[in-house]
Amino acid sequence: MTVGYPFSAVVGHPDLRLALLLNAVHPGIGGVLVRGEKGTAKSTIVRGLAALLPAVAVVEHCRFACDPARPDPTCPDAPHDGAATSRPARLVELPVGATEDRLVGSLDLERALTEGVRAYQPGLLAGAHRGVLYVDEVNLLHDHLVDLLLDAAAMGRAHVEREGVSISHAASFLLVGTMNPEEGELRPQLLDRFGLTVTVLAARDTDTRTEVVRRRLAYEADPAGFAARWTPDDADLAARIATARAALAAVTLPDVELRRIAALCAAFEVDGMRADLVVARTALAHAAWRGAAAVDASDVEVAARLALPHRKRRDPFDEPGLEEEQLQQALSAAADEAEPPRPEPEDDPDGPGGGQDHGENSAPPQGEQQSTSDGERSGPDTSRPSGSGGGEQAPATPAPAFRARLLQVPGLGEGAPGRRSRSRSEFGRVVRASTVDGHGLHLSATVAAAAPHQSTRGRTGPGLLLRGEDVRRAVREGKEGNLVLFAVDASGSMAARKRMSAVSGAVLSLLRDAYQRRDKVGLVTFRGNSAELTLPPTSSVDAAAARLKRLRTGGRTPLADGLLRARKTLAAERLRDPRRRPLLVVVTDGRATVGVHGDPVRDALRAAALLAADGVAAIVVDCEHGLVRLGLAARLALALGANCLTLDELSADRVAGVVRAARAA
Repeated sequence: MTVGYPFSAVVGHPDLRLALLLNAVHPGIGGVLVRGEKGTAKSTIVRGLAALLPAVAVVEHCRFACDPARPDPTCPDAPHDGAATSRPARLVELPVGATEDRLVGSLDLERALTEGVRAYQPGLLAGAHRGVLYVDEVNLLHDHLVDLLLDAAAMGRAHVEREGVSISHAASFLLVGTMNPEEGELRPQLLDRFGLTVTVLAARDTDTRTEVVRRRLAYEADPAGFAARWTPDDADLAARIATARAALAAVTLPDVELRRIAALCAAFEVDGMRADLVVARTALAHAAWRGAAAVDASDVEVAARLALPHRKRRDPFDEPGLEEEQLQQALSAAADEAEPPRPEPEDDPDGPGGGQDHGENSAPPQGEQQSTSDGERSGPDTSRPSGSGGGEQAPATPAPAFRARLLQVPGLGEGAPGRRSRSRSEFGRVVRASTVDGHGLHLSATVAAAAPHQSTRGRTGPGLLLRGEDVRRAVREGKEGNLVLFAVDASGSMAARKRMSAVSGAVLSLLRDAYQRRDKVGLVTFRGNSAELTLPPTSSVDAAAARLKRLRTGGRTPLADGLLRARKTLAAERLRDPRRRPLLVVVTDGRATVGVHGDPVRDALRAAALLAADGVAAIVVDCEHGLVRLGLAARLALALGANCLTLDELSADRVAGVVRAARAA
C-alpha cells in the first residue's frame, strides 16, 4: 500500500493550507482552485487533505454513501436495509482524459446484455459524495465534462438520462482543482464555482528550498517512517477540524460584519451574489477555526483575500489576483458602510438648530458635497488618453473589444475538444451508427441489429444472443479547438494611419473568442525588415493579449517574410500536435514594401501560394483605409484561397445588424 505524503510535512504555502482546512471545516464554501507554476507541490498537499477529514458514517452496501441518520429516499439503492458503518472520507481523482460514462455513470452493459435488465453503474460523482473530488489540470478538462461537473456542483445531485437509464443521486463534494495558468485559463462559469482560490509560487529563498528537498528525499527513502514522524501533527489538525466543525453551527455573524461583506463585494463589482455567500461562509469557518464565538473584521479580511481574487476579473485578459493595497482600500471603505444607518431625528427640521443637526448627523453640507463632486470632476481624467504628443510614441491603445464572428476551419476534423470547428471524436452528440468506424458501443443500434435473429439463434431465456456482425459503433460529431495563428502587420503603413488602435481591438476580440472556444493561439508580427514569432503557440491566451498590447509599430512591410514565418511555425506545430487543425488569420493592408527575392508583392503572393498548397485554412483581415484603395489584401486572400474580411465584418453584432437592415429593406 502506498503511503501518502503527510499534509503537515509540506513546507510553506500558508494560504493554500488555510483554504483547504477552512473547506474541511465548512464544505459549503465550495472548494478550492489552486493556481501555480509546475513543481510547487499543489497535488501533494491536496492529496494529503483527505487523511485529515473526519470519518463518514454510511449505510452498509449503499454505493452512494447515504448518511444513516438522513438516508436519501430517492437513492437508487433505496430502501436502505443495511446497518450503519463508518469509513474514511474518500479522495476521488478525476483524470483529464476521463469519459462521460466514467464521471456520471452509465448503463451496466454486462448485466444488460447477459441478464436483460437495465442496471446502473455509478461513476466518479457517486464515489466523491461526502468526500473530495480532485481535478488535476482542471483547465484542461474537456468542456462536456465541465458542464456535467458544474451541474453537480451547483445542485448537489447528479442526473443521468441516457441509454434508457434515468437516475438521480446525491453528489455533494468538496471540489478541489489545480492548474498551471501557462496552459490556459478556466471558463468563467467553472471559475466562479470554486469558492476560494490560491496562487502558489515556488519559494525563492535558499533555506526554504533546501528544506523542501531534504523532506522529499527523506520521504522517498522511507515513506512509512517519514509519515510516522508527522502523524502527531496530522492528528492534531484532524482533531482541530472536528472541533471547528462541531462549533460552526454556534458561531454568529453579526449584522455589522454582514454589511461589511456586502460592501466589500460591491466595491469589487463581482457578478451575482455567490461571492457574498462564499465570503460569509468562509468568515464563519475561520472564526470557528480560531475558536471564536462570532465573526469579526479579521475573519472577513481573510475570507475576502481567499474568495475574491478570481471573481474580480471583468475580462478574460484581466490580470488575476488581488493587490494588497486594493484590498486594504476596499476594507477601509467597507468599514464606513458596515455600521447600520442611524435613524433620522424626529425634531422639526425647520426648528431652531434643526437643519444644522441634520447636516452634522446625516450628511455633509450641500456646499461640501458640491465641492467634493466638483473636485472629482476637476481632477485628472484617467479615462482619457494623455496628450497627443506622447501618445504616438507608445503602443497604440486597443479600441474597445467586440463579440467576434465565428471563424471556422472548413471540413471535418478530429482534433482536441473545443468550440470552433466541426469534428468527429469520441465526444459530442451521436449522429449515426456504423459497423466500421466510431467510438464506443451504440447500444440501441446493436440491440436492434441482433433482435430479429434471436429465434433463429435459439434464444430461450433472458439475455441477448449477440454475434460480431451485430455490433454497431457510435459515430459522434462535436466541436474541436484549433490552432489560431495571427500574422499581424505592425509596419508603418498601418501605424501611420493610426489604424493600430482599431487593429489591436479587433485582434483582442478574436483572442477573446479563441479563449472562449478553447483554442491554442500564436502570434507572428512583421515590421521593418523581418518577421518574428512574438508568441509561440500556447493555450495561454492572456499571454498573447499581453504581447499584443506591447506591440511596437513602424518601419516597412515585410509581408512575404511574415507569411513564410507563419508557414514555418505551422509546420513545426503540425509535428507536435498533428490532430489540431490550424487557422491562419492575416491582419494587413496588403502593402508589401520588402521582398525576399525582389518584387515585394510578387514574393508575398508566392508565400501565400505555398501556404495554400499546404492546405492551411486562412482568413485575411483587410485594414486598408482611405479613398484610394489598392485591393492588395484581396489579391493576397485569393492566393491563400481565403475569405477577405474588413475590420467591421469581424463583429458578429455588426454583421447581424446589416442582415436585419437588408431584410427590413
